[in-house]
Amino acid sequence: MKRREFMLLTGGVAIASTSAAYGQQSAKLPVVGFLVAGTQVSHGAWVAAFAQRLSELGWTDRRNVKIEYRWAEGNEDRYVEIGAELVKLDARVLVTVGGDSAKKATSKIPIVVALMSDPVGTGLVASLARPGGNITGMSIQSTDLAGKRIEFLKEALPTLQRFAILAYVDYAGTMLEVGAVHAASKSFGLEVVTLPVHAASDIEPAFASFNPQMQALYVPPNLLMNTNRILINKLAQQHRLPTMHGFREYVDSGGLISYGPNTPNLFRRAAEYVDKILRGAKPHELPVEQPTEFDLIVNLKVAKAIGLELSPSFLARANEVIE
Repeated sequence: MKRREFMLLTGGVAIASTSAAYGQQSAKLPVVGFLVAGTQVSHGAWVAAFAQRLSELGWTDRRNVKIEYRWAEGNEDRYVEIGAELVKLDARVLVTVGGDSAKKATSKIPIVVALMSDPVGTGLVASLARPGGNITGMSIQSTDLAGKRIEFLKEALPTLQRFAILAYVDYAGTMLEVGAVHAASKSFGLEVVTLPVHAASDIEPAFASFNPQMQALYVPPNLLMNTNRILINKLAQQHRLPTMHGFREYVDSGGLISYGPNTPNLFRRAAEYVDKILRGAKPHELPVEQPTEFDLIVNLKVAKAIGLELSPSFLARANEVIE
């Protein structure tokens, strides 16, 4: 055999061996399965915040960890399917929003939930201090914030007498928040009507059935509303409806007011929980956290578009006014 042919042959074996070794190494990497509730547009910034923080903690995708992203696009059935997919991949830990679908997929693999409306009320965990199972993460306690959101809505609209809730009724966290909104509204003497939706296709018909006497719209955050927030705000503006939301991303997408925690920070905290679990911590050892800071965000451009004049005193209370 000629020397050149020998070198090519042995070089090829070396390359093949290296590739095989890399494949074996890659196969052994711990898998982090990320069940993304929405799309790149609706949830991309949150996913990026998670990935960046995980990288800061020393976990690089395809080097010492393998992150598998699955996008549900606001479809609950798809959410359940991708949960099962990630379980089959033998993920070391799952990351999600809400938690219901991931809980259905596994009772053994640790689950870190970046956003939970009310994990105790919905039965996801036994208590915040002692989760008790395979789920932990961040609770936004939407039920506790409902009263404050109604207070801000009433302050923005002093003549407010009646409003509607656009409610994804198949999500337990939303229904708990709906109950809290109804209870809080009584103390303000407000009339509340719930507009039920089951899927994205129900959103436009819900607006079409809207009673003209309704003066505002309350939108509890969940996977369906998060994914379709641009459409929701577009329809609200067409109906000249002031809107109240739980996350500032809704206001960035054309909503009027939001009051809630900083969502990218919650996803960064979720990455820190994943880091701890990858290093050996158990989910039941990690208490569920609650945010301690909440921001009031107002979109003045939307107010002008729907012909609403907000008082200087109300605007002065906002943490940020988008102009």
